[in-house]
Amino acid sequence: MTALTAKVVDRPPPPGASRPPSPRAIELALLTGAVLVSVLGHLYAGLATTGHLPPGSGRYAAGLAGAALFAHLAVRLRAPSADPLVLPIAVLLNGLGLVLIRRLDLTTPGHATADTQLLWSALGVVLFVVVVAVLRDHRVLQRYAYLSVTAALVLMLVPVCFPAVNGAHIWVRFAGLSFQPGEFAKILLAVFFATYLAANRTALALTGRRIWKLRLLPGRVLAPILAIWLLSVGVLVLERDLGTSLLFFGLFVIMLFSATGRIGWIAVGLLLAGLGAYAVGTFEPHVHGRVEDWLNPFASIERGQGPGQLAQSLFAFGAGGVLGTGLGHGRSFLIGFAAKSDFILATAGEELGLAGVSALLALYALLVARGFRAGLALRDPFGRLLATGLASILALQVFVIAGGVTGLIPLTGMAMPFLAQGGSSVVTNWIIVALLVRLGDSAARDSAGRDSSARDGSARDDSGRHGADAHGPDGVPPTLRLPGEAPR
Repeated sequence: MTALTAKVVDRPPPPGASRPPSPRAIELALLTGAVLVSVLGHLYAGLATTGHLPPGSGRYAAGLAGAALFAHLAVRLRAPSADPLVLPIAVLLNGLGLVLIRRLDLTTPGHATADTQLLWSALGVVLFVVVVAVLRDHRVLQRYAYLSVTAALVLMLVPVCFPAVNGAHIWVRFAGLSFQPGEFAKILLAVFFATYLAANRTALALTGRRIWKLRLLPGRVLAPILAIWLLSVGVLVLERDLGTSLLFFGLFVIMLFSATGRIGWIAVGLLLAGLGAYAVGTFEPHVHGRVEDWLNPFASIERGQGPGQLAQSLFAFGAGGVLGTGLGHGRSFLIGFAAKSDFILATAGEELGLAGVSALLALYALLVARGFRAGLALRDPFGRLLATGLASILALQVFVIAGGVTGLIPLTGMAMPFLAQGGSSVVTNWIIVALLVRLGDSAARDSAGRDSSARDGSARDDSGRHGADAHGPDGVPPTLRLPGEAPR
């Protein structure tokens, strides 16, 4: 029966039946919609703010469409089996971010940043294409694990030598340019964590002393990765970069849980995060000030000094209601210098309303889910952990930033992925998307190979031949055994 079923599945469809669209055709259709939404938003924001179409709209539309087509062709040629949703979501989020930044530029003419953000976005797309074209197999990254962690630590240490900006040593300013090296360090650390945990997953999962319901990890295995994590977080605390410290801590705990499968590490991670946040928030003046603002965001109003940034953000969300005031009709620019970066979600909340913010968060959730999906479908442990780590980076960033501007947690000073102003951030996120596209392509090919092997194995087993070969001497199908695992 199984052999007959396999033959029926492999049979081509009837001549009159329509074939389902290919992943790349779906991707192209979604990209077209993403570009149209972004261009229409750009035109509407200009009309609502100035009463006429914004200058250079044609160049903006052509540039965005050209960038999307360029990225699509790279995926079509180099990663034809990749997930068709990842690239369109990234283009849509980046396009909406440009719309919001341009809209804020119209009310702050002396501080226009949309053109600069457009150039950074173009550079991000170019690097996306380079990564997709050059990196044909994600497992090659395992060879550069220790080089990655060394480069990450160097990148995090460099800003210490430069003056603090807004209380934090996270920027490098040179020859009129500025960037955040720590943004690139998070990808490098994800590569190192994935490589090390994949190589030691058996020792991490099966060895160690048990104390009550928690099995402690062996020191000789845990010590190197724990030392790297402590060093990276210590550098970030020295730089007063609480947001990135929290991101790296969350990344470490999530990847450690993914490698070991021990849920106790989630509880330990939450406990340690709480203790660390309390200590830093109590004894570090810059962070303590942010905690005080979080506990009482309207204190400055009560003192007669006017609303602070968090208070203005909460007012913007309240003014937006369910459907928003409409693009160009809000006053979120009153938040100040951080309106286009840390607080750009407040602009979306005021002018697009709860519906618009929910749609944005749904796009982020879908992008993260597709990353986790690629990780679950991959056969090699390194790929699974790397996909989990990259998707977790995006998820943690969105949680930390959205939680900060809505008053759920203290502000951390990070940039919303793709949406906020920040050249280093948008370039790094495009590289993350490129890696997720490559991992998704590998996952699709692995799944196709497993399906083909399962059909062939079932056909041989039902015909009475090679039954032992199909299931192995221990009765476990080879497609269900971990790579490199010997038969029991």
